[in-house]
Amino acid sequence: MSQYDQTSRYANFDLKEDQLIADGNHVLCAYIFKPAEGHGHIEVAAHFAAESSTGTNVEVCTTDDFTKGVDALVYEVSEAKDGDYLMKIAYPVELFDRNIIDGRAMLASFLTLCIGNNQGMGDVAYAKMYDFYVPRQYLELFDGPAKNIADFWRMLGRPMENGGMIVGTIVKPKLGLRPGPFADACYKFWLGGDFVKNDEPQGNQVFAPLKETITAVADAMKRAQDETGEAKVFSANITADDPMEMIARGEFILDAFGEDASRVAFLVDGYVAGPTSITTARRNFPNQFLHYHRAGHGAVTSPQAKRGYTAFVLSKMSRLQGASGIHTGTMGFGKMEGEMADKNIAYMIEREEAQGPYFKQKWYGMKATTPMISGGMNALRLPGFFENLGHSNICQTSGGGAFGHLDGPTAGAISLRQSHEAWQQGVDLVEYAKAHKELARAFESFPQDADKFYPDWRKQLSL
Repeated sequence: MSQYDQTSRYANFDLKEDQLIADGNHVLCAYIFKPAEGHGHIEVAAHFAAESSTGTNVEVCTTDDFTKGVDALVYEVSEAKDGDYLMKIAYPVELFDRNIIDGRAMLASFLTLCIGNNQGMGDVAYAKMYDFYVPRQYLELFDGPAKNIADFWRMLGRPMENGGMIVGTIVKPKLGLRPGPFADACYKFWLGGDFVKNDEPQGNQVFAPLKETITAVADAMKRAQDETGEAKVFSANITADDPMEMIARGEFILDAFGEDASRVAFLVDGYVAGPTSITTARRNFPNQFLHYHRAGHGAVTSPQAKRGYTAFVLSKMSRLQGASGIHTGTMGFGKMEGEMADKNIAYMIEREEAQGPYFKQKWYGMKATTPMISGGMNALRLPGFFENLGHSNICQTSGGGAFGHLDGPTAGAISLRQSHEAWQQGVDLVEYAKAHKELARAFESFPQDADKFYPDWRKQLSL
């Protein structure tokens, strides 16, 4: 079917971005796209905006003056690299769905319009969202985070600003252990660290029933706190298809932890389970840290993917929804795909104002979302990561970096803490290791990284 030209209605290149932002009546989205062969880029952009809002591929008899007043409008199309094009679209705030119970905004509506059917149109070879801007009147309709890293710092007795890295781990193997061994692994790490989380597949497997596992972990936390005199934190996976199942899991977990319930975070696989899962946790358990795991996101966010949206966009959306923390990758310092420039993801979710790839966003007092760092990190990689990011105010979870330590998870946790201390004090890591045995043994535990980052470590440590 041939597409009719919709540029006269859905494109307006007289619109100026600065004025659109000043007026505050539009959500702005920036896409990189390529027209299908035989189609013009301007016409395709207009069709993309039409399908995102009030139009379709033919004229329809139900269109009226009101409908035309809420059209999404293309206001910029320009050449990008490798024959692609940059397209910017202004979406009137009135387009987006609101809750009937409280008038609040929902991310599902944003995704339905701005990512929805337009991704699969025949005249679009591909399109991917790289950034978006939310005006104040729409931003304030989202829940935003209820808790973040400052709440961890408070319970750990640290300063409420610049409290530093939360030393965390993920119990491996990925699918988990039986209840007793799982709780024992948590206990041993907590003797040296702060935070243990479920990995994303762990929940209520037949070999590890949730109720039995959680009861054992709650006991392990009490014992670790008694032995160390320090608060500990556990992030429990409550992900499910059914919101009622999520609530049932959450309520059981809080009851099982009892007086330690405030030290429980709820992990939700927010990409695979969708916005409903995040909002279910955010609204039913506002007193818990909401830990957004982005398992599966690479299917659309990977740099190799030409459709969908980027990891930057996903992270920015998580703050709107109310995630206390979201995994943001290792910025090229671990095993996960990423690069140093990904630190801009952290800046966007943790700062009051930050520059994205195309738009500068103000958050108007919305609480920050905490960067959660995991994926192949260990004590030897941390200083370079901190140097790149410019601070250490993150929650960092090392699985192999703790349980791969030659002296076990307690020593592994302590080595991570010592690495953080060395960076904070501006001391070379090998020099610091000379007086800190757990860190020194981390060099022996991860010799490939040691050789790569600190070539003369054996000589300095007399090994």
